Amino acid sequence: MSIKDKVIVITGGSSGMGAATAKFANERGAKVVIGSRNQAKLDAVQQSVAHPENFATLLTDVTKFADVQALVQLALDQFGQLDVMYNNAGIMPKADIADPEKLDVWQGLLETNVMGVLNGIAAAVPTMRKQGHGLVMATDSVAGHKIAPGFGVYGGTKFAVKGIMEGLRQEEHANGIQTGIVSPGFVNTNLMNTLNDKEAQAQIMEANNSTKNGWLSPENIAELTVFMMSQPENVDINEIIVRPTGQDF
Repeated sequence: MSIKDKVIVITGGSSGMGAATAKFANERGAKVVIGSRNQAKLDAVQQSVAHPENFATLLTDVTKFADVQALVQLALDQFGQLDVMYNNAGIMPKADIADPEKLDVWQGLLETNVMGVLNGIAAAVPTMRKQGHGLVMATDSVAGHKIAPGFGVYGGTKFAVKGIMEGLRQEEHANGIQTGIVSPGFVNTNLMNTLNDKEAQAQIMEANNSTKNGWLSPENIAELTVFMMSQPENVDINEIIVRPTGQDF
């Protein structure tokens, strides 16, 4: 199993799990292209990687198909192929399901967490079909397996990602395309900064402080994502669920 010389595109790649995965993959010989909405963070990751000659960045809004298409095209132009498309970008605001004042929050969740994944799939799959191989990945969540009060819409988007990725597997396996989702529990990333309820944020962070050995780190997740990316073409790891040992749901 090796990731060396694979060409990998990562959305949400400038921080957290995306940045950690990008750095790990680059260290291990992959050619990596990352996109996010924050140019300063993209530049910081670019400056921190082990092999900058095998690394590229592009300002990308995953809710815009043209942006994601341009990110994939950058990988093709610069490195000549596309082996992995990792749809990692996501947000996690709190929004009760029956609150009409949260319409804009719901829309943002759907556009980023669901349409962002679909845009990544649509941008990557045509090239992978031509190649006869490729891996499409997405970051799901334990919330895509179990709903929590106040996070029903967020969880719903993650259930949708799980369903979309299973549908993609069924539709594209005969074309040599692998699919996989990583479903983390609590991870210490800036995803918490997208949580618009400060009381809920404080409660969740307190759970981090009180959990034995704390939460998972972005590097913990990166090890698993790179493991998934490293598989040969005849091995299709469709899902990894990972929690901190002390997480109770």
